[in-house]
Amino acid sequence: MLYIAFSTLMFSSMEIALKAAGGAFNPIQLNLIRFLIGGIVLLPIALRALSKQQHHLTKADWGLFFLTGLVCVIVSMTLYQLAITVDEASTVAVLFSCNPVFALIFSYLILHERLGRANLIAVVVSIIGLIVIVNPAHLTNPLGLVLAISSALTFGLYSIVSRWGSVRHHFNGITMTCFTFLAGSLELFVLMMITHIPAVAGGMRQVGWLSNFAALPILKNISMQYFWLLFFIGVCVTGGGFAFYFLAMERSDVSTASLVFFIKPGLAPIMAAVLIHEHILPNTIVGIVIILVGSVITFMGNRVKARESQLAEQDATVPASEFQQAPTAKADQLEAKLEADLEAKLEAKMEAKRDPSSTD
Repeated sequence: MLYIAFSTLMFSSMEIALKAAGGAFNPIQLNLIRFLIGGIVLLPIALRALSKQQHHLTKADWGLFFLTGLVCVIVSMTLYQLAITVDEASTVAVLFSCNPVFALIFSYLILHERLGRANLIAVVVSIIGLIVIVNPAHLTNPLGLVLAISSALTFGLYSIVSRWGSVRHHFNGITMTCFTFLAGSLELFVLMMITHIPAVAGGMRQVGWLSNFAALPILKNISMQYFWLLFFIGVCVTGGGFAFYFLAMERSDVSTASLVFFIKPGLAPIMAAVLIHEHILPNTIVGIVIILVGSVITFMGNRVKARESQLAEQDATVPASEFQQAPTAKADQLEAKLEADLEAKLEAKMEAKRDPSSTD
């Protein structure tokens, strides 16, 4: 539970820390810094896991990492970082916490996994909560909402691609996450360097919404003045948060570790209100409660599903042992019956020889 508590605290404070750093760092620059540091933090654990498996990374493995890095770091987390800069940290935290709902939908569409009744109910309830928060009748910040929901949607896609890849390539969660972060950081660094090419930068400045992405800074404001802020974001939140989440998964189970993401929609807005004095609108509070209900339904459904799978495994093993024992027991019984019949016949013959008159 200590691992879950630490991971929950780190993930719930993520938006607040990124919001605080937004004034000193470009959003894309901050994305690069935190995932590079996070990947380096996870690297020793990932290398140890690979060593135990005696697995040497191949071109196909790196192809998978660059794919997941593209979806996670470049697409999803860039949208997420931009959402934090234009919207409230509490709102982004709650909307992003709905990514498991999108993951369920993608698991059905891509992996053709069956959605249980609890999962379907959770999807409907969470979507209702999203609609309440978005409040289509009175949109105040449509850009922030679109960015946050798009980030959650693409992160749900990343979760499914990552799960598929980890099963196919035999990686555990922490190895998959570590090399996704490192590959995504490399891809993002290359893209940022391209924006420094004069022709590219000049063309981007000619387009209004692209002008903010021309000549993206890489090392700007990286100094001792911001050391502890970057340390908290990179080491504690990104690296430590994911490390303790996967440690919790190893010590308990997936459904228990997933409490991290189910608690976050309730805890993150409270922390944002207390630490950075964000004002939470009434419809946002109602939406948070609805999404928490959906999270509880998802959690309970996962618990039931895990319990059913455990029982199914037990049922699959117990009959097999009984089946192996049954022929032996029946054979013993048959052998004893034959021996008894044979002894009875022998005794009858012996008596017949001793008393010939009994046969007349």
